[in-house]
Amino acid sequence: MGTSTEELSSDIAQTRQSLTQDVDALQDKVSPAAIIERRKTAVRGRLSTAKDRVMGGSQDAVHGVSGATSGAGEAIEQRVEGSPLAAGLVAFGAGLGIAGLIPASKVEAQGAQRLQEAVKEHGQPVIDEAKSAAQQVGDQLKDKAGEAASELKSSAQESAERVKEEAPTSSSTPDDGFTVGPRV
Repeated sequence: MGTSTEELSSDIAQTRQSLTQDVDALQDKVSPAAIIERRKTAVRGRLSTAKDRVMGGSQDAVHGVSGATSGAGEAIEQRVEGSPLAAGLVAFGAGLGIAGLIPASKVEAQGAQRLQEAVKEHGQPVIDEAKSAAQQVGDQLKDKAGEAASELKSSAQESAERVKEEAPTSSSTPDDGFTVGPRV
């Protein structure tokens, strides 16, 4: 026996739902905004992982603070394990903390004043160079994102053309009164 009208309607509804989900997934996958967001998330994750390796994660910091009286040396050792840069930063920070507890002498105050003036005088070229380098990196990333977006656009257009070519034409299918998509 043939299938009933209700079964056909149900099959058509399921097919529409499946096609809608597939098109939505494809649109999300090829959307330039979604691609850029996924790439930004991936970069943030890598930077966060690298930062945690060098500086230690928030759990390491909490553990280091809570056990400062009993295992301060052990906590510091765990945070800087395998990273000489982190060890240097921890030692530098500890030195600054201790130095901050001792009042400065007149000679130290005068030396600090001279150092501050020298930094203001010679530090600006370094700041300008860092800004320039950051601008170059930003321009390169912008160019790469533009290239990726254009490649994605052409790929999406090719896929759409392929789907149009593979889709059955309305003349080759019987007209049963049901439409799967918009009529052209």
